[in-house]
Amino acid sequence: MRRTWKGLAALAVGLVLTLLSAAPAAADTGKLKLTVAGDGADGVTVRATHPDGRQLETLVRLTLNATGPDGQRVGPVQLEPSAEGHGFYSVGSILSPGRWRVTVSAPAPNGSEASAQVEARPPGSPPAPEPVAAQTDAAGRGAGVGWWPVAAGGLVLAAAAIAVAMLSTRRRPD
Repeated sequence: MRRTWKGLAALAVGLVLTLLSAAPAAADTGKLKLTVAGDGADGVTVRATHPDGRQLETLVRLTLNATGPDGQRVGPVQLEPSAEGHGFYSVGSILSPGRWRVTVSAPAPNGSEASAQVEARPPGSPPAPEPVAAQTDAAGRGAGVGWWPVAAGGLVLAAAAIAVAMLSTRRRPD
């Protein structure tokens, strides 16, 4: 009798665990969460995930349409998968400078759409690095101490360690 109850309890626990593990897959409605943003210059990036935050494992064909300053229009343009990984898409050098309303859509069965305001800027060169002022002493040498005192201190410590080791292993008379 005791074995029967243990068997039924194990069966019930197994059934509950099976149902709980299948819940996220059943909750997947096919729609995607699309996050649209500018790339800092004149392109657009998109991140596509499942609504619960899981990353995409399959390729999805996303289409971009944009309306810009003075009624300019771009699209439809198909977005290409990006090197960042699953669910990342990008298109570069597509927008002229200004504020754009960008809409990205996914076809059925994912049937999702997202829009965002994107500020496109002309691609610029990185700023020039600032010069570093070298400090010198009165003789025109660098004001820093340099490497030699550190090296000399290291040599002194190494010599002391060797001397201690030699003295501690010295034979003592019987």
